[in-house]
Amino acid sequence: MCSVNTSSSNRTAWAAFWVGLAGLVLMPIPLFIGLILGGGLSLVAAVLAVIALLKGLSRQGKGIAPVVFAGIFVALTWAGISAGGGIIW
Repeated sequence: MCSVNTSSSNRTAWAAFWVGLAGLVLMPIPLFIGLILGGGLSLVAAVLAVIALLKGLSRQGKGIAPVVFAGIFVALTWAGISAGGGIIW
């Protein structure tokens, strides 16, 4: 009997989701700590989201929802940083 080990979820998409969420949560820390932590994590999440999106599109859309939310988290983090989050707040 042949068993095929196929993953039912896109692990890269979920990694992008959680890293993006962590970046969004850590971004408001003042005195450049949030800029370094939140900004760095959001850059990692953006790269993971692109990889997960390409992976999900090749797997008939598997794991696209976490990628969309990760992109939203990254966009909110970058908008918060551009408004002074992590630097002034």
